[in-house]
Amino acid sequence: MSRVAVIGAGAWGTALSIVLARGGRHQVQLWALEGEVRESIENRRTNDRFLPGCQIPESVQVTNSLGDALRQAEILLTVMPSHHARGLYEQIKALQPTGNIVVSATKGIENGSYKRMTEVAADAAGMSRVAALSGPTFAKEVARGDPTALTVASADADVSATVQREFSDPMFRIYTSDDVVGVELGGSLKNVIAIAAGVVEGLNFGHNTAAALITRGLAEIMRLAVACGARRETLSGLAGMGDLVLTCTGGLSRNRTVGVELGRGAEDLTALQRLDAGQDAVAAGQAGLTVHRSSSGPRREASAATPLSPARNTPQSGTQRTRARPMSIVWTACRRASPVELEVELPPARAVPLPLTSRLCMFPASL
Repeated sequence: MSRVAVIGAGAWGTALSIVLARGGRHQVQLWALEGEVRESIENRRTNDRFLPGCQIPESVQVTNSLGDALRQAEILLTVMPSHHARGLYEQIKALQPTGNIVVSATKGIENGSYKRMTEVAADAAGMSRVAALSGPTFAKEVARGDPTALTVASADADVSATVQREFSDPMFRIYTSDDVVGVELGGSLKNVIAIAAGVVEGLNFGHNTAAALITRGLAEIMRLAVACGARRETLSGLAGMGDLVLTCTGGLSRNRTVGVELGRGAEDLTALQRLDAGQDAVAAGQAGLTVHRSSSGPRREASAATPLSPARNTPQSGTQRTRARPMSIVWTACRRASPVELEVELPPARAVPLPLTSRLCMFPASL
């Protein structure tokens, strides 16, 4: 039995606490910022605000003291909103030995620095044994015990193997990877496409449109993530395609719900505040739209899409611009070992963050 500190008592943090405590496998200290959440769990063993109706095992102890949550913890599982991550990691640095395993289950990119969450953990808290946990998951379904599969990624194979062993159970299967960039960007960038998928629903378009959006959205995510150092196959797995399909089609998706409201004519983003996660979803999407290149390799820079502003860029006008844009293709001659690429510049009408374009693979008949 391990002692696990879970930082963040939202729906996902609570669901992960339930999984880890199932069958008395671990002692879980759940840190909750909100007093009402702490009171609800202590008195009724449910998180009435973020995950109502899901029973929380007695072995999950809730606290509002970060020091108490971290005390004697062998594994630190962080599930805070991305915009609070740096501040909490800075507090953790003074309380937690930097040699402990840190598992980031936060899906997002830091605004301003555009760093991934494991990069924030290393930068703000000096953590070196870090892993990213991501995949197609709705907190409610995980909490009630539906079969679920995720990916944990770390540059340290021992760390990912430890997380796989400690977190997995018959209903919660974890696969390992060393592609931290791919796993984190897959979980973050899909938020942008998921909002767009909601807009498709809000505009009363059909399944054809949604399928096209998801497919082309995956192609864009893949190109962008690969440019940042990810592996293409990672984006075809649980942390990429799996999470994208779930978030774009599932009724429990917060990001998709934001898009539905926009598509139905929400006058501005403040109207989405009634959605508990609306602002977080939009903030994550805005950060995910920014990438740049540094001298050491592909990184993050200019905006990949025009921000949605009801006064200038409505969902309706956005779909009109998309349908009207010119076609452009990069032909890639794929051979057995090394592909030969013939690059074609995109016309100025299409804004992209990097000189990346769609690619069509032509396979010789002999293959």
